[in-house]
Amino acid sequence: MTSTTTESLRSELADGILRLTITRPRRMNAIDLTTMKTLSDAVKAAGDDERVRTIVVTGEGSAFCTGADLAAGAADPQDPGVVMDTANELVRTIASVPVPVIAAVNGPAAGVGVSIALAADLTYAAESAYFLLAFVNIGLMPDGGASLLVPAAIGRARAAEMALLGERVSAQDADRFGLVARTLPDAELAAHVDAVASRTASGPRRALELTKRALNASTLGELDAALAREKDGQVELLGSADFAEGAMAMLDKRPARFG
Repeated sequence: MTSTTTESLRSELADGILRLTITRPRRMNAIDLTTMKTLSDAVKAAGDDERVRTIVVTGEGSAFCTGADLAAGAADPQDPGVVMDTANELVRTIASVPVPVIAAVNGPAAGVGVSIALAADLTYAAESAYFLLAFVNIGLMPDGGASLLVPAAIGRARAAEMALLGERVSAQDADRFGLVARTLPDAELAAHVDAVASRTASGPRRALELTKRALNASTLGELDAALAREKDGQVELLGSADFAEGAMAMLDKRPARFG
């Protein structure tokens, strides 16, 4: 096994399986700009590494990824366009890397965490997990390709409920809706993901690559256009009074009072 660890990401390669674990459990694996870029670079490099046959993405502790780290953003403001470009590149890279990507959703997935999970080819969730597009609750719109990834999985009607109402979807409902491939008891998630990863890692790499490419062309062919629309809209909203109020309300743990 080869293993490397940065401040926010652990990378472990063994038997053709690259496990990438977001390691910010104190922030429920909310990700900042550095983490998004580190994860994107790791996935991209894996596509060029012949030793890698499958990638597994998960989170350390009790959460998968709860979206962008608003506290980090408030402490160290970044150019909204740069943030959006980095998030978009991460999602685009997961969808296009030439090996299967498995998302092991071990806990809450919110915001761009939902996009990371759904950009994967195979998404498995623990029963304690949930999925949340909370953007509207802080005056924003879905990004990271969620405006395409979610309806591609579950249809427009249920996607609209998630995006316009900002209500969480339980892992059980995610399974029922078709948002994930399968929901499993918490204690069984890791073993199931390991078994699936071992199967794809021992499979025909080129055949799996072309199959992934064909499936994505049929279902995610408009991903780049969706990412561009989301960037335009989100950059506008990130400069709005509604977002300023929504973000402050979230950090203060109080209801937002939008204008």
